[in-house]
Amino acid sequence: MFDNTQRFFYTVCMSPTVFRMGNYRFYFFSREEERVHVHVVSPDGEAKFWVEPIVALVAYTGFSKKQLGQLQKIVEEHRSEIVKAWQKHFEA
Repeated sequence: MFDNTQRFFYTVCMSPTVFRMGNYRFYFFSREEERVHVHVVSPDGEAKFWVEPIVALVAYTGFSKKQLGQLQKIVEEHRSEIVKAWQKHFEA
């Protein structure tokens, strides 16, 4: 189990949240890979989307096809926000 310091480090430093929408958390892992992408998690499942050069589903578990379509649309609509958060995080 994580103590508060470890939890802060993991969720803020290692997997910063870009934004939340409903039950969905959009985030990325630090130092996972160089290509811009975003992870999505909710009680229903998890997914990973490439953000560049185009938004594309990479992998998922638990989500329905309808949810995946909705999530892809959300990622497309927030693409610039995700890229800016990525650049800000990785320039540090």
